[in-house]
Amino acid sequence: MSSHGRSSKIENVQTELLSDNWYVLRKFTYDLIKRNGERQPQSREVYDRGNGATILLYNRPKKTVLLINQFRMPTYVNGNPTGMLLETCAGLLDDDSPEDCIRKEAIEETGFAVGHVEKLFECYMSPGSVTEIVHFFAAEYDESQRANAGGGVEDEDIDVLEVPFTEALAMIKDGRIKDGKTIMLLQYAQLQGWLA
Repeated sequence: MSSHGRSSKIENVQTELLSDNWYVLRKFTYDLIKRNGERQPQSREVYDRGNGATILLYNRPKKTVLLINQFRMPTYVNGNPTGMLLETCAGLLDDDSPEDCIRKEAIEETGFAVGHVEKLFECYMSPGSVTEIVHFFAAEYDESQRANAGGGVEDEDIDVLEVPFTEALAMIKDGRIKDGKTIMLLQYAQLQGWLA
């Protein structure tokens, strides 16, 4: 029988603030009450940077997608020699709705003012340590929607790339695309046959 519907119970939750420098890092100590009634003390560090949104911008007639290339320090620390990462447009919600956030990010990062955005799904991206839920969107783009050159704001230094869809899929396979949300969106588009 599936344990999908079963909820673990936790008791005696204690919270300790470890860092409130950029985002919020807390240590949680608690007792996990297991299915058999056994009490197991556990502690976990939880990083809260808010929720985010990402979007696949695609052009059916040209069979292309818009990707951005930007420096990501955590990837540099973990073996990415340049620190540059090819990704779909994305950003943190702050106080915006997911739809408003991703329209704003699309203009800032890619330069395209997309109208209708389609919500595909949402998911926890790193549930072992990060609270973040990411809302996934897709929208078609064409040159008539270009509002500016893109490239990001303030401290961002973003290159915008228009990539043939077949090449983007090949880039997953050969490791040029290593970003989780981007791989998920490209594979979603492939499953839907949008750019077949």
